[in-house]
Amino acid sequence: MRRFLYFIPFLLVFSSCGEYNKVLKSKDVDYRFDFAKRAFDQRKFTQASTVLETIYTPLRGTPNGEEALFLLAMSYYENKDYLNSGVYFKTYYSRYPRGKFAELARFYSGYGYYLDSPDPQLDQSQTVKAIEELQGFLDYFPNSDRVSIAQNAIFEMQDKLTLKELQNAQLYYNLGNYMGNNYESAIITAQNALKNYPYSKYREDFELLILKSKYQEARLSIQEKQAERYRDVVDEYYSYTNNYPDSKNRKEADNIFEIARKHVQE
Repeated sequence: MRRFLYFIPFLLVFSSCGEYNKVLKSKDVDYRFDFAKRAFDQRKFTQASTVLETIYTPLRGTPNGEEALFLLAMSYYENKDYLNSGVYFKTYYSRYPRGKFAELARFYSGYGYYLDSPDPQLDQSQTVKAIEELQGFLDYFPNSDRVSIAQNAIFEMQDKLTLKELQNAQLYYNLGNYMGNNYESAIITAQNALKNYPYSKYREDFELLILKSKYQEARLSIQEKQAERYRDVVDEYYSYTNNYPDSKNRKEADNIFEIARKHVQE
């Protein structure tokens, strides 16, 4: 009896694999669709997606066509293949904009890209795509019970994009005058980030970097331009300290101001 019980799992696996191979050879689309649904329910997502890939086009226009396409997208999603799932989710909601799975398709399309979003120092095209897809979900389904999840994901990814811009601006600042005026590039990058992400948690970091970059520009300028540029530093200082009067970086900002003020008075 013990030996028999021991072999039961192997018999079930063998039976499942045998049916899967049979399905792959079958020309019965309905039979393959039925198997794919059962495979999905049993969390055999690779089997489900493999079979559904071969039948979602033949099923188009039939009562099962809509569900087959959505299950194909969900199979890739559950397998953490967010690139392919995003393609098929978008195909679904483009083909069935008012379909019964349209809300889920738009949500999972964006959320999959969100889960696949890389670290800030890497290319962020996936992050941008995630924000676009989730914003589309919010536009079409503003009353969905997944709204807060989508909004929080968007905020998190916007912070990631902002951090990448901060890293870029800091890199320009660190390069200084190496092969050109990188301080100006740091200022432009930071100012653009402030315009694009006005509520970012990194706002103070950008403003401090602008102040420091303008100071370095003034310090390294030719004599004829120094007074004007130091006045710009003073203006930037007042803006920064008005926004962050109790900043932990106040001492650094004050030191810059004292130097700039002396040059303006001369």
